[in-house]
Amino acid sequence: MDIIYLRDLRIDTVIGIYGWERQVKQTIVLDIEMATDICKAAATDHIEDTLNYKAVAKRIIDFVTHSEFELVETLAERITEIILSEFQVPWVRLQLNKQGAVRGARDVGIIIERGIKI
Repeated sequence: MDIIYLRDLRIDTVIGIYGWERQVKQTIVLDIEMATDICKAAATDHIEDTLNYKAVAKRIIDFVTHSEFELVETLAERITEIILSEFQVPWVRLQLNKQGAVRGARDVGIIIERGIKI
């Protein structure tokens, strides 16, 4: 199993349960690891033969920017569903960070894994 990853992908969105959170955009930070097989791409040197991380990033940015979930759990689950289904990735690990959500803590968030490691 090879892993293609995105680190520190920052996206502004409406997220949270409190009234003030429904009125402003907050920045979430994503780290995403996606299982794939890079052998064909390494042999051909063609982008069509690999998981295009730019395409994944653009799709996730568009989705998250237009979402308005209350819970980070729901947002994380929906993001992994998109990656698994739309990009034919067999396994994904996602860390979603909502910085500043708890006073005194730099990071607050969730880490989920979905799919099967190959």
